[in-house]
Amino acid sequence: MTLRYDLGTTPIGLVTAVFSDAGLLALHVADDTDRWVLEMLAQEHGVVPEQIPGSGAALFAQLDEYFDGERQTFDVEIDWGLTRGFGRDALQEICRIPYGETAAYGEVAERAGRARAHRAVGTACRTTPFSIVVPVHRVIRGDGSIGEYGGRPENKRFLIDLERGVQPSVAIPARTSPNGDDF
Repeated sequence: MTLRYDLGTTPIGLVTAVFSDAGLLALHVADDTDRWVLEMLAQEHGVVPEQIPGSGAALFAQLDEYFDGERQTFDVEIDWGLTRGFGRDALQEICRIPYGETAAYGEVAERAGRARAHRAVGTACRTTPFSIVVPVHRVIRGDGSIGEYGGRPENKRFLIDLERGVQPSVAIPARTSPNGDDF
């Protein structure tokens, strides 16, 4: 298996996009160099992805359009290889939540075929290898509160507000590359 990755920026942080021959394998947002996703891939597949600058250009252009409010869906092949079982079913169901809308964990569980598996949906959201393109930020608690988002609820609020056409409620500081340069 050949894996490659590229780094880009978004208003909510540095993005590491990992691609396999089948498509986008992982997309993760971090505060700085994202070694988590690279280490996870090395453990899971025994392969360390090669950084190929520019390999994520098409995806990063779509992310720019999304953050500019010009894109509601992503046109990218997804390699679901890091997901399994009901977790994969839940993530695929989450992809059906319309832009600008939210659904409760229990609703997603029911739509994915396991009505009582709301906690499993939460686990799928928490452990997903995909941010943004698989919109786990659209999944909220049954009481209407937004919950966490990889320990960054401000990012989740930012994405929900962005999609609802509300001025995003959090100012995210500019990010720099691992060598200190602005992206």
